[in-house]
This record gives sequence, structure tokens and C-alpha cells, in this order.
Amino acid sequence: MVPFILRRLVQLIPTFLLATLVAFVIIQLAPGDFLSQLKENPRATAVQIQQLTTLYGLDRPGWQQYFQWLFNLLRGDLGLSFQYNQPVLQLIKGPALNSLILVGISVVISFAVAIPVGVYGALRPYSFGDRFSSFLAYFGLGIPSFFFALLAIYALLVTQQTTGWDMPIGGKTSGSLPADISAGRHAWDIFVHALVPSIILVLRSISSDSRVIRGQMLETMGQDYIRTARAKGLGDRQVTYKHALKIALLPIIASIGGFLPALIGGAGFVEVVFSWPGLTPMLLSAFFNNDLYVLMSTLAVSTLLYIIGNLLSDLLLAAVDPRIRYT
Repeated sequence: MVPFILRRLVQLIPTFLLATLVAFVIIQLAPGDFLSQLKENPRATAVQIQQLTTLYGLDRPGWQQYFQWLFNLLRGDLGLSFQYNQPVLQLIKGPALNSLILVGISVVISFAVAIPVGVYGALRPYSFGDRFSSFLAYFGLGIPSFFFALLAIYALLVTQQTTGWDMPIGGKTSGSLPADISAGRHAWDIFVHALVPSIILVLRSISSDSRVIRGQMLETMGQDYIRTARAKGLGDRQVTYKHALKIALLPIIASIGGFLPALIGGAGFVEVVFSWPGLTPMLLSAFFNNDLYVLMSTLAVSTLLYIIGNLLSDLLLAAVDPRIRYT
């Protein structure tokens, strides 16, 4: 196990370097830079533009900018944001935490719903409940998340107008909260605002994971070792949850590696639709303003988390499935 981990960590280095280098080249190939709009401003003098160009290092060749950024990254310095003129680490800390709230709640909801639905469909195949859950799953896979988000906002508005219930529609917190609010009530207010976006965010995951678990369990329940376990007198619950479900969860465990980069990658356009102050609005702003180091640093951290997440997935697979051994 230890040699396998060390080998994977060594493989991390060229993968990380290649991924960041390709991303840096693609960003540099885009026309213009952060100062392109400022150069079109007649009020901006040549001296000011030259000072900013030197400050941000845009006067150096691209390869020098990359290696300087890489050297600073190894020291824990993610660079300076052009747009906000502050360190990137300080800039993304708040939005990353906000995205973590959405993604964390959605992961819990996904496992809490997808596993029981998948098990139910495998134990009662082609029943009314299984057919109904299959219909909802295919419906959830076929509709984009941002469209569900618009439908949810419309439903919340109609609920407010008909019942008078003040339903949170957008943002992270309510603007009418008192300044001396308790920590528990503040956390509850954040949770209420994050609940609907988290549900919208996780619909596709629930739809796909429940179908995967159902199919894997149907296949596993017909294996010889399951029939042998039943012949030895094991109960249905023990056979289902200790033997069949453990093997059926292997594809879900293998996909856990994608959860870590999702924690820093934001929740996509759901954050934009619900005005949630996460990473996605900030990254879109950085993209349109050619904020090089915000884009590069976020991508670098996401790549690192993706590689580490895949390593954790492999280790979990070996722990769950005794047939897998890493030597």
C-alpha cells in the first residue's frame, strides 16, 4: 500500500505541472490582457499603464510569468488579483467557503436519497415505486439544473404571494436580521437560504447515482456468492446491506474523487441564478477581466484536489472490496 501511495504522489508532479502549463498557455493565447480596457480609456496615461504593467509582471515573457507564478505557488502565495488588487488567497477564501456550504449540503442530500431509492428499486424491480422513481430520474437527468433553478424561484414567488410566507429566494442571508443575532440563528438562516439551491444542485446526482446503485445491485443479487450466503441461512437484511450493497457502491466510491475539486470549483450557474456569493460568479468576473492569477490559482487547487481525490477513491475501493489489492 505504501509503495502505491508514494508512486501516485510522484506521478502527481508531472500531471500537475502539465495541467497548469496547458491552462496558462490557453489563458495567454486569449486576445488582450487585464489592461486592454484601460488602454482604451483616454484618461489613462502611458505612465500609469506602464506602472501597472510592471506591477503585475505583464511586461515579462509568458514563460517567465508561469515559472514566477509556480515558484510563488510552492511558497503558498497564489498571486495578486489584478481586478481587486489583493492576494488571491484572501480573495477566494470567502467565496470558497460559501461554495463549500452548497456542495456539502448537496453531497449529504445525494447520499441520503440516492442510496435508499437505488436499493428500493433493486429489491422491488418494475414495481410502481421503481417505475415512478425511474421516471423522475430520467426527468432529472434530461433537464438542466439552471432550468430547475428558475422553476424553483417561480414556485417560491408564487408561494410568497399566495401564503404570505417569507421564503428566501436569493442571497446567502436575510437582510432584515438584527445585528446581535445569535450564532445558531445565523447558521439556520444560512442553511434555509442554501437548502433550495443545494437541492437543485443535487438533482442530477441523485438521478444518476440511484440508477447506478439499482443496476449494480440487480447484477450483484444474482451472483453465486449471494446465493451461497442465502443458502447458509443469512437473513435478507444482512445479505442486502452487508454483501450486495457494499459491492454496488463501488462505482459511487470511485466517483468520490470528483467531490474534492467540487468543493473549490463552485456550484456552477446555480450560484448565479440564486445570487449565491460563491466561486462561480467570482470566476466568471475573473474570466471576463482576464484576471490571470485568480483563474490559474483556482484551477491549480482544483487539479491538486482532483488528483488527491482519485487517490482517496482508490484507497477506499481497496478497503471496501477485498478483491482489490495494491502492491
